[in-house]
Amino acid sequence: MKSISVLARMTFQEAIRRRIVLTGLVLGILFLILFSIGAYLISTEIERETLAEGGAAYQNIMQTEMSNFLLMAGLYAVTFLSVAMGALLGADTLAGEINSGSIQTILTKPIRRSDVVFGKWLGFAGLLGLYAILMSGGVILIVFLQSDYIPRNMLTGLSLIYLESLLVMTISLAGSSAMPALATGGMVFGLYGLAFLGGWIEQIGTLANIPAAVQIGIVSSLIVPTEALWRRAAFEMQTPLASVLGMSPFGAFSAPSVLMVLYAILYLAGVFAIAVSTFNRRDI
Repeated sequence: MKSISVLARMTFQEAIRRRIVLTGLVLGILFLILFSIGAYLISTEIERETLAEGGAAYQNIMQTEMSNFLLMAGLYAVTFLSVAMGALLGADTLAGEINSGSIQTILTKPIRRSDVVFGKWLGFAGLLGLYAILMSGGVILIVFLQSDYIPRNMLTGLSLIYLESLLVMTISLAGSSAMPALATGGMVFGLYGLAFLGGWIEQIGTLANIPAAVQIGIVSSLIVPTEALWRRAAFEMQTPLASVLGMSPFGAFSAPSVLMVLYAILYLAGVFAIAVSTFNRRDI
């Protein structure tokens, strides 16, 4: 267990020194600044128009719905940034060290290969957690300071977003144990794109009452349940009115069940087991 914690700390420190983390952090801060300006301008205009068109009750409803819309839009972007960070972190970790030969420095020590994979996974998981707190917390804080709005089931929703980034990172780590970094990156983003497209087909199928389209979305979620986690997170945090009307493109018209969340957790564990098994058999 000590070796795993040492590897996790080393992985965390090494990841921070890599340019991809610095780039992600700079882009994240720029995003939060832009989001803050945009949210302020939109909130101010909505407040002015609703005050002129209706009474206090109408104004409160519209401000709540618009605040939730802005929040979900911001978290939607944060989800993509977190997923990209997870994919890029995991893609080059094992593959890069195998190609450079630096992995032999670790494996010459009395340490199991499974501990190497687990240590790296923990280090990246900690880094993704900090990134998710910074970005998601920033979006929520910006909306709160401008409108005093806090989403319902916030912790549940943010946990699901974090789980999505962990899932992508784990898939990337598993790919890195068997393939070069470039191939791993292409595979991961291809799977993410498949889930994204399938999720939208399911949403449209739900709105238009097309069972075949809904089934396509369900199958894509079974192949890789990333988009299902986002839609469950959106369902948890969107307002009841938005849930009924389905009026936000960043919300969820059809919410995956809790069983799908459990499936995603088992999926993550299975992919991690594949990463360990593949790395154990890898000729280094």
